[in-house]
Amino acid sequence: MITLSNKPFYLGAEAPSEAEGRRRTMSGAILAAHNTGDDDRLLRLKFDSLISHDITYVGIIQTARGSGLERFPVPYVMTNCHNSLCAVGGTINADDHAFGLSAAKKYGGIFVPASFAVIHQYAREELAGCGRMILGSDSHTRYGALGTMGVGEGGPEIVKQLLGATYDIASPRTVLVWLTGRPRRGVGPQDVAVALCGAVYKNGFVKNSVLEFAGPGVAGLPMDYRIGIDVMTTETACLSSIWQTDSLTEEFYAVHKRPGDFKRLEPAEGAYYDGRIDIDLSTVEPMIAMPFHPSEAYTIREFKENLTDILRKTELLAEEKFGGKVKLDLLGKVENGDFRVDQGVIAGCSGGMYDNIAEAAAIMETGSIGSGSFGLSVYPPSLPVAMELMENGVTRRLTALGAVMKPCFCGPCFGAGDVPVSGGFSIRHCTRNFPNREGSKPAEGQISCVALMDARSIAATASRGGILTGADEIDYTPPAAAERRYDREPYERRVYNGFGDPHPETELKLGPNITEWPKIPALTENIVLELASVLRDSVTTTDELIPSGDTSSYRSNPVKLASFALSRRDPGYVARARAIAQRGEGAPDGELLKAYRALGVEDIEHTSFASAIFANRPGDGSAREQAASCQRVLGGGANICLEYATKRYRSNCINWGILPFNLGEEGSFPYEVGDLIYVPGIRDAVASGARQVRARVLSGGRVDEITLKLPELTQKEREIILTGCLMNWYAANRKKG
Repeated sequence: MITLSNKPFYLGAEAPSEAEGRRRTMSGAILAAHNTGDDDRLLRLKFDSLISHDITYVGIIQTARGSGLERFPVPYVMTNCHNSLCAVGGTINADDHAFGLSAAKKYGGIFVPASFAVIHQYAREELAGCGRMILGSDSHTRYGALGTMGVGEGGPEIVKQLLGATYDIASPRTVLVWLTGRPRRGVGPQDVAVALCGAVYKNGFVKNSVLEFAGPGVAGLPMDYRIGIDVMTTETACLSSIWQTDSLTEEFYAVHKRPGDFKRLEPAEGAYYDGRIDIDLSTVEPMIAMPFHPSEAYTIREFKENLTDILRKTELLAEEKFGGKVKLDLLGKVENGDFRVDQGVIAGCSGGMYDNIAEAAAIMETGSIGSGSFGLSVYPPSLPVAMELMENGVTRRLTALGAVMKPCFCGPCFGAGDVPVSGGFSIRHCTRNFPNREGSKPAEGQISCVALMDARSIAATASRGGILTGADEIDYTPPAAAERRYDREPYERRVYNGFGDPHPETELKLGPNITEWPKIPALTENIVLELASVLRDSVTTTDELIPSGDTSSYRSNPVKLASFALSRRDPGYVARARAIAQRGEGAPDGELLKAYRALGVEDIEHTSFASAIFANRPGDGSAREQAASCQRVLGGGANICLEYATKRYRSNCINWGILPFNLGEEGSFPYEVGDLIYVPGIRDAVASGARQVRARVLSGGRVDEITLKLPELTQKEREIILTGCLMNWYAANRKKG
């Protein structure tokens, strides 16, 4: 089905050099066109446009205006698709929206009202263009199927672009994804995506790479199908993606009234790739990604044949994840050899595409949801798509069949909508199924979980009243391809488009939950770190570092939000971090002085005391900067890990002045909460570009010597860490200027 090769190769004839071969890839040409530097090994990129949603844009603008923002230099779109349920936290979500509109007017931005479009669908409809690059503060910023390289990063990288700085990155690896064959009936884009995640995530095959999709199989995929695969590439841990374009891509831009944004893209003869993935689409079967990651991939056939073993494995994984606080009983959902689920959801930037919903309706007509506990919710990705579904009768059919049509909202993807019953099992065509992504709170005794499936198999399951069923098991007639239309009248009437027309006299509307960032200290000559949390999971997600769901309402209030840090993974972390910060504020007490003597601390005056977190591989998942900023607000000074799960999380740590130590994959860390780590001369080490430092650890009365690595810090990254954070760095540079 899927084969991998990590052997570098040239496509067709060999290019004159590897460097020339890299420029002949689709991504190589696009990156070169956006590189403002003169080195093709260290890229300094400027993007064509930027996009954020209402969980992130307040913090981004507050940071940027604190750093000297005067106007938005490129189109910056602010959508309202995450915090659009304005019941959580009282008025604070609506207050954020009022702030966003006032900022769009003041600085010349684009503001999309709540329930009009989810972030990535608006970008596809209104921003994408062949050969362009878009930077978003959401990890699923992927528009490769439209010939656009999308990159999802934390808010500080958006701030840099708003202030005229660049996105700096070493030239990424490029992996060719070669598609052949045609999908079978009942197999949808999520099936291909889950199979791909299962093949490449755990082995790190495409980590921080660019995926280039090409081959004869592309032509047989409708645009919605390509988009559905593409948006899920985030779950492979790749950096970005790009697809070859063709007549169907050209038709997409024509339908969306932007024919000039199309151009043909394809790898040139002699393009150089670092690896290759071959996917025969005809062999892909309906898939299920079991909790708690999109890479927990099985065919539905395999799942049903090994039901007891796979369910028990998931139950044991839940016990491990939640420390025995709750018990997940999935085996109790087996009825006469079938598995009964509690809920289905088709939603957002991956599942809510027109073709998915239309085919789901055709499948559901073959059976009945019934009047039992199973329910199905469907969320279109934008008002133009919702209008198409209404005009073509799809919405009426789904409603008559018992599905509930919902607004354009991302909530089910991050735990803020359609939360199932405790103990429930939800099947969803959305992007992610990490712990708590369905909204349950294990620390409070609640547990439910999500499996990812394609809309087609979700509809098949619905047609059998909740008995898990693959779409290839249903005899149905796929709907005829509809003549696609795009009516942007809702955008013309309600979206505020002020790019190029800022009104600096506009006063920002600051609600009571919108607060400034607390003062962040510069890096001292030496640092002593106390371990406030030690996480031994193979991977720690950003959802665990700072939960999503209802906590999202507080992302405009850095101090309030920080109180939720690690709350669903290590509930004692916040209190420990605050106690460490308090101890570091004044002169060391007697106990701390004794520890300093044991560690050999001599220059106490120039030694700071801060908290640190150890995790094996932190930062998988969302691009949210708050996974790092909350640690910093609580007095965090460093992260220590074997390796960072994603570049974006490591970048977030650096932009918030957190020392990004690692030990390397072969490293070991036998230390626990409360142990102290002394790093002498850390400021000089960072300033000089040292790639490793010696440290001393006080643990159980003994002192160990260890080596902490600090690889691949650019000059700008070193300066940011030295000044304490990105805001401080901008303030320091303004004073110089």
